[in-house]
Amino acid sequence: MRILVSGAAGFIGSTVTDRMLADGHDVVGIDDLSTGRLENLTQASLDARFSFEKVDVTSSDLDDVVGRVRPHAVLHLAAQIDVRVSIRDPLLDARLNVLGTINMLEASRKAGVGKFVHTSSGGSIYGTPRHLPVDETAPVAPESQYAAGKAAGELYLSVYRATYGLATTALALGNVYGPRQDPHGEAGVVAIFGTAMLEGRPTMIFGDGATTRDYVFVGDVADAFARSASVDAANGERLNIGTGTQTAVRELHSRLAGIIGVADTPELAPSRPGELARIELDVSKAQRLVGWRPQVDLDGGLGRTVDWLRPRVGTG
Repeated sequence: MRILVSGAAGFIGSTVTDRMLADGHDVVGIDDLSTGRLENLTQASLDARFSFEKVDVTSSDLDDVVGRVRPHAVLHLAAQIDVRVSIRDPLLDARLNVLGTINMLEASRKAGVGKFVHTSSGGSIYGTPRHLPVDETAPVAPESQYAAGKAAGELYLSVYRATYGLATTALALGNVYGPRQDPHGEAGVVAIFGTAMLEGRPTMIFGDGATTRDYVFVGDVADAFARSASVDAANGERLNIGTGTQTAVRELHSRLAGIIGVADTPELAPSRPGELARIELDVSKAQRLVGWRPQVDLDGGLGRTVDWLRPRVGTG
């Protein structure tokens, strides 16, 4: 198949790109490089089946790019990814995550795309669930502008599926971590903790450390995109993509400290608005519909992430 990956220079997007190339597909990556980095595509650029175009998914240029590529499937990962940014600047978040998704859907419709896979957020769209683990039948109850934008994207998937027959799947991701995650951004606690520990700097936990997340390795997320790319794979469905295990931030810090071999002594700071207290995803539907299940456990994934970080902070 010919695949278009938006947000291809990002941490998740580049990993998805590498996976689709490894599976034998032709891949066109697009990114505006506002947060993505071309170095993430170093491996992909060595493959003759890969090409890259710099384009903003909110721009009018998108129609031309998608129309020329005429992909069989679009894997839409371009997004504003930080809850706190969405709270500070909700209009920016809506422009990128809502209008950008609509623009990509429109371009896909015009180009005759067969399948559209959207990146949603299992870690936020359900709000504060009454029961854990939360499955896809739980009500969508956003508690941040970021979560509202992701939920709005799913509604537009329904419109384009019902009105134009575009096959769609939404992947509601847990907290994704792994190699290539930016340790200097506001998102990505594993990369932030790991880099600080390797550099001998203090680490900080916001709140009391009891907040839990469902941490899922980026390679497993790429596998979920690969399994969802065909027209008949989970059409019209949302699939939770996580591990079915919640891990407290304080425990995550301890595990990383143990792997790196440093003191487990984080500083504590006041909690931040928009952050959920607990989340754990039921991922049985993804296993049932597309045969997906997580393969990398937390300690294994943290070890791979630390191995990637070490040479980049001058400790390996």
